[in-house]
Amino acid sequence: MTFQLPPYPYDRLAPILAAANEHEGGAIDCSIGTPCDPPPPAVLEAFARASSHRGYPMSFGSQRFRTSVTSWLARRFGVKVSLDEVAACVGTKEFVASLAQYLHLRTPERDTVLYPAISYPTYAMGAELAGLRAVAVPLVDGHLDLAAIDPSDIARALVLWSNSPSNPTGLLDDLAAVATWGRHHGVLVASDECYAEFTWRGEPKSILQHGNDGVLAVHSISKRSNLAGVRAGFYAGDATIVQFLRSVRQHAGLMVPGPVQEAVAVAYDDDAHVELQREIYRRRLSLIREALLKVGLTCPPPEGTFYLWAQWPGHDGFETARMLAERSGLVVSPGELYGEAGAAFVRVAVVQPDERLEVAARRLTA
Repeated sequence: MTFQLPPYPYDRLAPILAAANEHEGGAIDCSIGTPCDPPPPAVLEAFARASSHRGYPMSFGSQRFRTSVTSWLARRFGVKVSLDEVAACVGTKEFVASLAQYLHLRTPERDTVLYPAISYPTYAMGAELAGLRAVAVPLVDGHLDLAAIDPSDIARALVLWSNSPSNPTGLLDDLAAVATWGRHHGVLVASDECYAEFTWRGEPKSILQHGNDGVLAVHSISKRSNLAGVRAGFYAGDATIVQFLRSVRQHAGLMVPGPVQEAVAVAYDDDAHVELQREIYRRRLSLIREALLKVGLTCPPPEGTFYLWAQWPGHDGFETARMLAERSGLVVSPGELYGEAGAAFVRVAVVQPDERLEVAARRLTA
């Protein structure tokens, strides 16, 4: 049977976007989590000064890139990772989408990807693109319900994806429990931690705080430093898995451009700009959350991320999204895009400039 590519999730928002564009000044698009704020000036200067334009860059990351990453992991999470236990990737979406395919080459007798039932769509899509099985794991209070996974699926599992803080729910998972489960069952755990810097309940956490064996932590520069356009991130953890992925990805020609590696190293060396960005997102989350509450939505404060996960009682996510677009020009993502279990919700990404979000809030509460 010929592979049938499903529609790209955000293509389904066209009618909602059209309704929002009826407002003066057009839509206020909070449907996609793409940063709007400027990156650190020092990073832009590093691009300008970069000396690695001519030659092919190291596929797994230059020593400078990996040193900055391991130093950041030590500062932020208190974990020690060697240079051989970390490697660059061309943005973490690429890594998420291709991981199952490469793991299947290593362990062809396993054919299943386990992922959170409400989650970033690329976890499941990575399995589909590789011709493998994608099996959703239920969530209980934001935690993966590990006891609900069928033993037959465990036996076939290549990887279990965790995402904490979660896109889209903003909830935190129990990474210690997930790491323990993976080791007990011999299943690699891939922990997507790209929103870790924007953790609002307690300190940022990484699965690497519970040891490197049998786990990978995946991080992106996109959200942390407003550098989504440069497409760069890294993965770190189990040395055997990292070495295998380094080799196979090198054969595939996956390389972060040299000037990007130089600039990203500068970004990971600096924490001050992240603290400023945290306060910006904290303020925006509060502004929009209060406006949503005033028009009858339920919207708990997130434990992490720059997303609000909201519900209009008695309505599904598409109905809620259309109401918000018609009333305020605010475009949000219906929760169904993140799995059937999220169909009653919407996700709001507070990634528009303050003045645009203030317009949306005023329209909502007028």
